[in-house]
Amino acid sequence: MSNATQSLASTRITSLLDANSFVEIGKSVTARSTDFNMTEKKAPSDGVITGYGVIDGNLVYVYSQDASVLNGTVGEMHAKKISALYDLAIKTGAPVIGLVDCAGMRLQEATDALEAFGGIYFKQTMASGMIPQITAVFGTCGGGMAVVPALTDFTFIEAKKGKMFVNSPNALDGNYTEKCDTASAAFQSEETGLIDAVESEEEILAEIRQLVSFLPSNFEDNDSFAECTDDLNRACEDIAACAGDTSIALSRIADNGIFFETKRDFGKDVVTGFLRVNGMTVGAVANRTEVYDAEGEKAEEFDGTLSARAARKAAGFVKFCDAFDIPVLTLTNVTGFKATVCGEKVMAKSVGELVHAFASATVPKVNVIIGKAYGTAYVAMNSKSVGADIVYAWDNAEIGMMDASMAAKIMYPGSEASVINEKAAEYRELQSSVESAAARGYVDTVIAPADTRKYVIGAFEMLFTKREDRPAKKHGTV
Repeated sequence: MSNATQSLASTRITSLLDANSFVEIGKSVTARSTDFNMTEKKAPSDGVITGYGVIDGNLVYVYSQDASVLNGTVGEMHAKKISALYDLAIKTGAPVIGLVDCAGMRLQEATDALEAFGGIYFKQTMASGMIPQITAVFGTCGGGMAVVPALTDFTFIEAKKGKMFVNSPNALDGNYTEKCDTASAAFQSEETGLIDAVESEEEILAEIRQLVSFLPSNFEDNDSFAECTDDLNRACEDIAACAGDTSIALSRIADNGIFFETKRDFGKDVVTGFLRVNGMTVGAVANRTEVYDAEGEKAEEFDGTLSARAARKAAGFVKFCDAFDIPVLTLTNVTGFKATVCGEKVMAKSVGELVHAFASATVPKVNVIIGKAYGTAYVAMNSKSVGADIVYAWDNAEIGMMDASMAAKIMYPGSEASVINEKAAEYRELQSSVESAAARGYVDTVIAPADTRKYVIGAFEMLFTKREDRPAKKHGTV
């Protein structure tokens, strides 16, 4: 292996892990095939470096593909090395991180490579829900290799060189790369729902380190706690002003203001990610109506409805949290479902997945209603009826079937404006006020926005020993 090759494949691992912690496994493994003059081609480590190390003292397993060895193609032994790494990770209960740079399957090895590659899929499936799996795409991730990120929990892609596709853009009927580069980082991040962040190589490695610090090592050992150095009773004085961009609102609730957002460019009308409250990792799902950029300028605005993409994104995130015993916090501010022809094709299915995820999750679940909570969209967002353990509501929240003025117009069609206004006010007081919902037991406590952090911390502390059984069955089908 040349110095250039060594630095390219290994530097990523060195940058990712704690200093001098990496131990390589299977360094002497090479290709077995002798067809098509394979014996004359040098394939050190069969194009993938595998081993283990630590991130902030926590054990992780890592494989890093080397594009300078047979273009990073996956051959029989290449795949078997990755599968063997998964075996160790499952036995010891530690995350697997894959650093991908691969030209696809190795044609010279045909069925041997396919059989071994299927073994990777199998190991990933067995590891799903047992240990966290993270993928970073630094080069090409095409064909069958693109299924690998889909079987992991989190995926990052390099902004300029990262390419991910099952079928190349030019293979799509009526398309070509210049028309629509379906393999680009931007397309994959915005359209597929597989990508958590698009960044530079250095930023990705730093983000993975931060993400690992939030996650438990496996589904049984919740070792993701950290010492809290923030005031547990700290008031969130400006949180009401952040109700539009809930990624900012969540940072106000979080210990030391740190919130790690996932799937940042997909289904942006919902925010998902991790924060700590009193040192405990909590998964967050929040409706969003505005996006502000790093300069504090409003970059995007949404209409307050829940899109099919956002529902699917939130459902997958809740399922991950439940699998790894991570409590879930929701910030609800939703007026209904987004009405588009495209969205309608998958809306019911996507919302069904979200309801199923919240209802079947047995981890502690806390909901804070921070604005409007209307109709079935409110029910789907971790309401008391689908399993929330504690529901708080800001004192200015509205909870009901729909906007009071619209309800009055429907109930009193053709009436004068004065009548509509009178009936709207009556409907708002009797059916849509937060006090009305609290009187019926749908809200546990009405709180001031500034007190959100201390109430959330108190709820999760109270729910720490929660145990909840579900009907005996193999698994759900939604």
